[in-house]
Amino acid sequence: MSELSKRMRAEWSVNDAKRDAGLTTPETVERFDGLAYGPDPVWNRLDVYRPKCERGNRLPVIVSIHGGGWVYGDKELYQFYCMSLAGRGFAVVNFSYRLAPEFKFPAQLEDTNLVMEWVLANRETYGFDADNIFMVGDSAGAHLLGLYTAICTSPEYAARYPFKAPQGFVPRAIGMNCGAYEPLTEEEHEGRSMNLELMGDLLPERGSRSERCLINVTEHVNSSFPPVYLMTAVGDFCMDQAPKLREKLKEAGVYCEYKLYGDQERPLYHVFHLTVQEAEGQQCNDEECGFFRRMMKGSGNAGSVLGLPH
Repeated sequence: MSELSKRMRAEWSVNDAKRDAGLTTPETVERFDGLAYGPDPVWNRLDVYRPKCERGNRLPVIVSIHGGGWVYGDKELYQFYCMSLAGRGFAVVNFSYRLAPEFKFPAQLEDTNLVMEWVLANRETYGFDADNIFMVGDSAGAHLLGLYTAICTSPEYAARYPFKAPQGFVPRAIGMNCGAYEPLTEEEHEGRSMNLELMGDLLPERGSRSERCLINVTEHVNSSFPPVYLMTAVGDFCMDQAPKLREKLKEAGVYCEYKLYGDQERPLYHVFHLTVQEAEGQQCNDEECGFFRRMMKGSGNAGSVLGLPH
């Protein structure tokens, strides 16, 4: 493990504990914790959160892929953010996945795929509306979400992996938050050396040319991508990544709503939306969930966006 990864695990855990200090499960949310979705008894666990007032009703689903630089994080660190999404009228799936460097890429995508298989297999038990499955990811989680969406929409790209996505599955829409979409690029940019060090922990060949072609989301956007809510913030150290992805989505004809939060006077910070106690985080999550509702199957807005009959 690199010294950077060690430092991230130590420092970020302290900051996340401060962020969530005093938070408890809302009275309005029911939760189903520690459900097994795969063979690893430690990492292949997920939680499901639902609004209590919707008990017995089928709900649209949000599946969250957590961030953490590919080397840090689990579902416990995302529980309050994910429960805040559930409070907006969704069934939310919050899962842990195997981390680098102990588990090399594509273990993280294999686990994501197992989760989607689990969601589809358990739709009746947990009241999931399988026609309206959305996915969100932030930071490294947004990167993984971009690659998984490419797997679901490009047979050629999917063939490069040792697993298969559920037949016919494509998320209804996705939320890409403060993401790292070009972690391996030859361009010089702020954070490049950090990305290269983390890629050395993540990738079996430590960033070979073939891995470079595999790992950059911007190289695998295609016209079959679902609608995208793409957000970053003034003050986000990944801010320069979002416009590049936005341009690729535009070139592919993919519907995208792009939001830049904050300004020079209040620049916010990387993954600010996870701090659910702050107004800016609430605003972002309100707007992203509003986007998902507009994209739901049966929505007139979704029909016009996707070119489908209403």
